Amino acid sequence: MFEFSAYHVLLAAVGFAIILAYWLPRWVSGREPAASALLIGLGWLAFAAVPGMPAAISPISNPGVWTIASELCLIIGLFGVGLRIDNLSSMARWKPTVRLLVVAMPLTILAVAGLGWTLGGMTLAGGLVLGAVLAPTDPVLAGDVQVGPPQEGGEHPVRFALTTEAGLNDGLAFPFVLLAIAVAGAGGFTGAVMLDWLWRDVGYRILVGAAGGAGIGWLLARLLFDWPRGNSLAETGAGIVALAGVLATYGIIELLEGYGFIAAFVAGITLRQGESRHAYHTRLHDFAEAIEHSLTALLLVSLGAALPGLLPHLSWQGALIAAALILLVRPVAGWVSLGGTTLKGRERLAVATYGVRGIGSLYYLGYAATHVELADVEALWAIIAFAILLSTVVLGFTASVAIERATGESADG
Repeated sequence: MFEFSAYHVLLAAVGFAIILAYWLPRWVSGREPAASALLIGLGWLAFAAVPGMPAAISPISNPGVWTIASELCLIIGLFGVGLRIDNLSSMARWKPTVRLLVVAMPLTILAVAGLGWTLGGMTLAGGLVLGAVLAPTDPVLAGDVQVGPPQEGGEHPVRFALTTEAGLNDGLAFPFVLLAIAVAGAGGFTGAVMLDWLWRDVGYRILVGAAGGAGIGWLLARLLFDWPRGNSLAETGAGIVALAGVLATYGIIELLEGYGFIAAFVAGITLRQGESRHAYHTRLHDFAEAIEHSLTALLLVSLGAALPGLLPHLSWQGALIAAALILLVRPVAGWVSLGGTTLKGRERLAVATYGVRGIGSLYYLGYAATHVELADVEALWAIIAFAILLSTVVLGFTASVAIERATGESADG
């Protein structure tokens, strides 16, 4: 007897959606970022058009599920980004990154928070949450604008800046999310809230995340390459060991109340410097990237499936805020922040513009929604989802060509 199972329909539809999303761009340009927009669109289409599909999980009613899934994706993605960076020899290379983190990100948060408060009619806490969760650029969806795999070389300053920014600002956006949660809980800004935020959420947690990631990354490198000498784990090619190491890193740092995202990225960088020419780094990067892409694909298809339930909460003001972030706020804030750096003209414009939004925003809003009651939660989810969709379409489909022109690279690398 044949049985019609909604679960099996779900597996078939999601599987075909992912295959199509990665196959169709090959007819045009073969660019991976194009797949991101298609994954969302095909997820939307599959859940709306395929008979027998179960109801999509709504992030409004089930934020915890989205928080955990996006958290795992970010941990692995940030570790993989750290592994990509070959050259740490010059501090001057980090100047654009520092300016993007210290100048562009706070400016973006303030601008989006202001738009949410004034144009969107949100509470002060709601506007601050919106600015904070949309602030980080994505280490997962922006692979085509970043440096290549380990030992590939050719780390152009444009790609280096976008890679290191994406690696660090997911963790550095956390203090602002925590500030928004504290303001929502206290009903406004107070001296006690700001003092606690500065010493704990800005000072202590960043320090623990960076130092802990470096220390555990160093220990992991020793375990993989040096102990025992002549019979190291790196010779086995077992990527799961290093992946387990970054999960342990994240868990330990979070238990110490540090920022695990910063630790994951720093651990990847530190591990990459151990036996830097060893082929294991490439195998590990490929292993981590495969897991990251799998989790990302499922998340983006799920986001597309959730869109029909989210977009009714999207006002024209919310859509305008999302568009302003992608087309105006980030490019202007990025351009201003890069003044005085070595990036000029087309290079400066490319770095200022191509800050893709994605998985990090899903995580932070899910985190905030599970830690405080947000008055504007439906509108927040709708704006975030629309911003990610717009970012993947506008930036995803144009990133490769723009970055190749800015860096002087040929289309075939």
